[in-house]
Amino acid sequence: MASDYDTALPSIRQVQSLIKSQIVVEMKLMTGDSLTGRLGWQDSNCVCLIDDSDRSTTIWRQAIAYLRPRVREVREEE
Repeated sequence: MASDYDTALPSIRQVQSLIKSQIVVEMKLMTGDSLTGRLGWQDSNCVCLIDDSDRSTTIWRQAIAYLRPRVREVREEE
């Protein structure tokens, strides 16, 4: 059986970079739910999201609408 896990794809490389850097990400699901946490691993079918309580959730790739690094708001003092 052929694998859909092609490490030459930019999306796979981007997720791998987020896993290595342990940056907090926002993940929007197709259901409209929004999750935040760090990515633990990925395979051809799923990704693992680790929340603030160190709980791991396995999420099917087909369930993800988008994934982006979470940006902290920086407020300038007046």
